[in-house]
Amino acid sequence: MTRMEQELQRLRQLTQIDRTYWDTPGSILAGMDEVGRGPLAGPVVIGCVVMPQEPLLLYINDSKKVTKKRRALLYEQIQQTALAFSTAWISPEVIDQINILEATKLGFAQAFGEIALPVTDVLIDALSGLDIPARQHPLIHGDALSYSIGAASILAKEARDRYMMEQDALYPQYGFAKNKGYGTAQHMEALKKYGPCPIHRRSFIGHFCHE
Repeated sequence: MTRMEQELQRLRQLTQIDRTYWDTPGSILAGMDEVGRGPLAGPVVIGCVVMPQEPLLLYINDSKKVTKKRRALLYEQIQQTALAFSTAWISPEVIDQINILEATKLGFAQAFGEIALPVTDVLIDALSGLDIPARQHPLIHGDALSYSIGAASILAKEARDRYMMEQDALYPQYGFAKNKGYGTAQHMEALKKYGPCPIHRRSFIGHFCHE
């Protein structure tokens, strides 16, 4: 089997759940996923995307399984191919005010609300009980099981990574270009030395908050 045949076979498996809704008359399917629940700094970003049944984009997968170079290309391809897409950004200030779970749910509702199609069904990575007017189908590890969720995860991750690269230019001491706000050893040492910057989540960094 050639590499292309292997990839097409993988895509057939990845779209198996999606096809259940694509093949249902009257159903409009969206995939949704978030990126950035765990970092000490930066926003949580939620992607929502309605992908067409054809053409399928090669190499869509869980964003963590896609190389940086390929993810950048897919980010552009998804936006060009999608029937509709959106991203929602929830700031560190809001995360601190209402906690990360509620902030993430708020982001899902905002991203869904910006989709300019009457979506009826949403495949979601793990979360349930969202305040959105559509049937919700949560999947554990959904970004590795659903083509639509995988596309949403790439949209969210690439957007957030680009933002954190921009923040690295403003606050180079924290290494945001490399760690994307996650609590690496270098990042923790920088917090000890410099204290938090404006995009740090005060509720995540405890004693480092005292400025």
